[in-house]
Order: sequence, then C-alpha cells, then structure tokens
Amino acid sequence: KVIMASDSSSWVVEMEEMLLNTDPSLEMARWKQHSIYRVPERIKRTTNREVYEPQVVSLGPFHHGEHHLLPMEEHKRRAMLQLVKRAGKPLGEFVASIEEVVDKLQDAYEGLDEKWRGANSGRFVEMMVVDGCFLLEIILQFGDYGPNDPVFSNLYLLVDIRNDVVVMENQLPLLAVQRLSAKEVNNMVLRYLERPLMDDMDNLGLHPLDVLHKSYCGPASMGRQGSEVEDTMPSAVELSQAGVQFKKSNTEDIGGVDFESGVLSMPVVRVDDGTEKDFLNLMAFERLVGDVGDDVTSYVIFIDIIINSESDVALLKSKGVIVDMLGSDKALANLFNTLNKGALLSPNSWLNDVQRKVNAHCKKRRNKWCAIFEHKYLSNPWVFISLIGAIILLVATVMQTIYTVVPFYTKS
Repeated sequence: KVIMASDSSSWVVEMEEMLLNTDPSLEMARWKQHSIYRVPERIKRTTNREVYEPQVVSLGPFHHGEHHLLPMEEHKRRAMLQLVKRAGKPLGEFVASIEEVVDKLQDAYEGLDEKWRGANSGRFVEMMVVDGCFLLEIILQFGDYGPNDPVFSNLYLLVDIRNDVVVMENQLPLLAVQRLSAKEVNNMVLRYLERPLMDDMDNLGLHPLDVLHKSYCGPASMGRQGSEVEDTMPSAVELSQAGVQFKKSNTEDIGGVDFESGVLSMPVVRVDDGTEKDFLNLMAFERLVGDVGDDVTSYVIFIDIIINSESDVALLKSKGVIVDMLGSDKALANLFNTLNKGALLSPNSWLNDVQRKVNAHCKKRRNKWCAIFEHKYLSNPWVFISLIGAIILLVATVMQTIYTVVPFYTKS
C-alpha cells in the first residue's frame, strides 16, 4: 500500500498525541492498575492450556457467556438473591456500592473489551454484583440451601468451582467482594482455599489468586535474595546418600525452605488433583504481573530439581515432606517434572543459596562416608548387632594375640 502525504500527516499527529503520554511515571501508574490478565498463547502452549480456563463457572468478563459455562448463570443469580435476602437490604444498595468503584474494577482487567465500558458499564456492574455475590456464597457456604441443592450440596461440583476460582483469567477483584460484604475478605478467601490465615495481610488482596500467592510466599521469603546462581543440585535420593536429612519446616509457606547443619527443611507439599492448576496459575500470575516477585516459580523449579523419579517421591513421602493424594509416586514425579516448562530459577532467589550450601555439603567426602556407614550398618538393627558382634570378636582376637605374644618376648 502506498502511503499518501495526508495519511502520513495524520499518522504523525496521532503519534505526537501518544508521545505526550509516554512519561514513565504515567505508564507505571497505568500498568499498576492491571492485575487480571489473559494468559498468552506462548505460556499455554508450553504447559497445559486447560488449567488456564474455567471449567464450570465464569467469574468476571473474560469467559462470561461461553457456552459450556452458561448452565451456572442461573445458579449464580439464585445465590445472589439468597445473599440479598439474608442481608435484608434492597438489591439497589448492592448495585450502588459497585457503581461507586466501577472504574477501578474495569481497570483491573488488562485489555477489557469495550462492550463492558462506556454506555455498557451497566452490564459490567450487573456482572460484578452477580459474580461477587456468588463468590461470597461459595466462600462462606451458609447452610441455607437444601440437601439436594444442585450446586451447594454437590461436593464434586464445589471442588470444580474451587479450582475455577484460582484461574488467572477467571479472577474477580476482591474490591467488588469487599463492597458487597463488610467482613474481612482476605482470610475468608484463605479459609476457603484451605490455606493458613495470615495476620500481617493489612491490605486487601487484588483477587483470590493474589491472596493464594501471598499465602504461599509468606513474609519469610519476601526480601530474601541469593548471592549467586546455582544451576542444579542432587536429587532427594542422592542427597540422602550424601548424608542430607529432610525435615518438615514449621511454616507452610515456601520461605520455610532452608539448609543448616546437613538438614534440608521444607514446608509440607500437599498434592491433589488441583495442585497443577494452582501452581501453573500462580506461576502465570508472577510472569504477567510485574511487582509480585517470582518466589513460587523458583520454588516449583527447586522441587523439580530434587524430584527426578518416583524413588525421590517415595523418600520425601517417608519423611513427611510430601502428602500425596494422587495415589501414584510416578504420577507425582511426572507432575513436578512438567510444571516448570518455560520457567527459570530467578538469579535473585534465596533458593540459589540453599542449593549452594547443599552442594557444598555433598562435596565433602566425610559426609559421604558417614552416610554410607549409616545406610549400610545403622539402618537395620540386625546388621548393627552383627557389626557390634564382629567388633567384639575382633577385639577379643587381638587381645588374645597380645596375651599370647607378650609373655614369649618377656621370657626371651
């Protein structure tokens, strides 16, 4: 296409207008508003694309109206009406509370379609009210519903909904939930996701996935940085053979990973059918939101390094570090060996220092010899008794020889 002079001049005018908005501080403020993203194709292609998409219920605009999610719309409205009835307030008050912050809620979504803005903002408000009330009902799980309720009494469906709540593209700003409920939202979400409550979460979380992320990272790992990159370290079985002991840390967040005096402390890893979805969406969250760090990604890579095979899984399970609900050591090993595709251990992660200390421990021959001795002779009481018996026999033989030889030389 040949660009005419008039086209060029209009393009120049457009670019000059955009130039006025290229101030770094303005751009930083703009990007900071976004907290909910569509997961790029490059990430979906390298992992499991299904974990980034809701399976039974849509929350927010990105998947609203998709055919396979439409059956839940009736139940979402039913839950909203139940909450409004229980609150004893007119529905208009809920709508007004969302309208007051509609701009902030819209800005939370990166690339929000224009069909939810401007003259269509009313549709957006309606969706926020319905989805926010539904999320509250799911989180609080009041007993107002019958024992044959198709949603709130269906354990299998509730598990599927829980897994949809952590999907990156299916997030709902907790600001909307807070406007609909005066209760403490962060810990409500943590209880629902079966994570430890946090006393130091003063600020409202961005959305459920953000609260889950903060729960995994915890205060201990924040601000801790490594001094140099350490590419790898031995697997769990190899570490055990080198004298490393495994111990459950006293915290459930990943800041509990540490190595001191030959002991590798780790938080308990609970693995079930939702673990893959949780970790992959947490890792996507770290890659897409610029200021949340990369502790979860580094942690998943660290776990992958020490789990090479089902033997490593069996060892960690025996130490109580892994609680496995998948039922297969091989399946769990395969899970962690595929989670970190396309991910890199951050050069700033404190886990580099943990690996460096572990590697230094394994290089000491004394530790290897002690580990071999312990594994060969101290792991079985009968072997240990036989060893003691052999030592006693050897000492007795030496003493007998001495008593026999010494008198001979004394007489001579």
